[in-house]
Amino acid sequence: MTVTSAPTTGRAAHEAGVERLVASYHAIPQGAPVRLAKRTSNLFRGRTATDVPGLDTSGLTGVVAVDPDARTADVQGMCTYEDLVDATLPHGLTPLVVPQLRTITLGGAVTGLGIESTSWRNGLPHESVLEMDVLTGAGEVVTTDPTDRHPELFQGFPNSYGTLGYATRLRIELEPVGRTVSLRHVRFHDLDALVAAVGAVMDSGEHDGEAVDYLDGVVFSADESYLVLGRRSEEPGPTSDYTGQRVFYRSIQHDAPRPARDTLTTHDYLWRWDTDWFWCSRAFGAQNPLVRRLWPRRWLRSSVYWKLVALDRRFDVADRLEARKGRPPRERVVQDVEIPLERTADFLRWFLREVPIEPVWLCPLQLRSEQAWTLYPLQPGERYVNVGFWSTVPADPAAPPGAANRRIEDEVSELGGHKSLYSEAFYDEETFWRHYGGAHYPALKERFDPDHRLPDLYAKAVRGA
Repeated sequence: MTVTSAPTTGRAAHEAGVERLVASYHAIPQGAPVRLAKRTSNLFRGRTATDVPGLDTSGLTGVVAVDPDARTADVQGMCTYEDLVDATLPHGLTPLVVPQLRTITLGGAVTGLGIESTSWRNGLPHESVLEMDVLTGAGEVVTTDPTDRHPELFQGFPNSYGTLGYATRLRIELEPVGRTVSLRHVRFHDLDALVAAVGAVMDSGEHDGEAVDYLDGVVFSADESYLVLGRRSEEPGPTSDYTGQRVFYRSIQHDAPRPARDTLTTHDYLWRWDTDWFWCSRAFGAQNPLVRRLWPRRWLRSSVYWKLVALDRRFDVADRLEARKGRPPRERVVQDVEIPLERTADFLRWFLREVPIEPVWLCPLQLRSEQAWTLYPLQPGERYVNVGFWSTVPADPAAPPGAANRRIEDEVSELGGHKSLYSEAFYDEETFWRHYGGAHYPALKERFDPDHRLPDLYAKAVRGA
């Protein structure tokens, strides 16, 4: 596998980074908000501005060590998956779940939630964590694992979004991969048939007699949807490149009855969605053939699009353009929701009828084990489909803010699903805690953040604290 290995940080450098982090915590005045000093984020919700310096995580951005024999890696909390993959892929290994965007950090995917096309067999990123060190809200660095050392923190950390503490080091499992990923794009004309095929793959690990290692899909309309079935391979020969004129999600579409086939290097497969931020790069003109010829390859990545989004937020560019056309501002609808498999077709029909957004992403998942996770109560043994949709809709000036998002929240709850909290949420407090472990959260907060130096989960996820 011709991938250059990224250097590891080493234990001494890691310990120095933790010391700086702890010192920065104690330098924050009592009563002032404690936050990370980050310039970038993969969250789509705002937060209240503050002049107080944040936590210094500058020494916690790398991979401490990779053990290819044990298939584990010790990784700092602010290490991006891009850097993590660069360190593990030369060993023929990757994390069990690699979220779609290069700049998502390992600590962020564990304290929040991450998902990808291995989640149907490997669950969510926190399920491959063996142990982790956490700077708690009390300013202490504690080691936690599933059984012996603070297991209540280990079980409550996923979906806590930094309200109990921040991971400084995580030991994670790795899995072997091939040189390439061989893909089949299977078209469906009926949503029920699509969902039935998802269930069959999750049951058998194959489709039409071929093994499936990676599974996700795209819905363009009620009568045009696709499953993208990936298989680890060592096949020689050419591979496709979607950092040039071609756009990955458009390559999925076809009219032929047989599946379309494609091959990507494993590296390019892992970042196939990052190149065009799924399909959201079209909002910046990056998919226009003329613009794309002039767009540098190094700028075809989500981190660049994030900067463009930040400029739009700062100067209200999109709303100003809508106003010039005599139209109201648009409501941002950027969400990922988990729907039980047997209700997924119902949700998709409702969504396609009620919300003018297309395409949408599908990513099947099920928990890897019987372990319960306190603040995001997916049911062990239950099969789900993550439905992702990221765009805007015309705002209704007569409705309360977030009207479309509120309707989606209600429908997801009605169908027994859950919603990720990386974007805006509009729940009232009673409903929120019913969905997100409110019966257990106060005890966790009292144990690991007794002075409430960190905001609570409702304040952070809904109120923007």
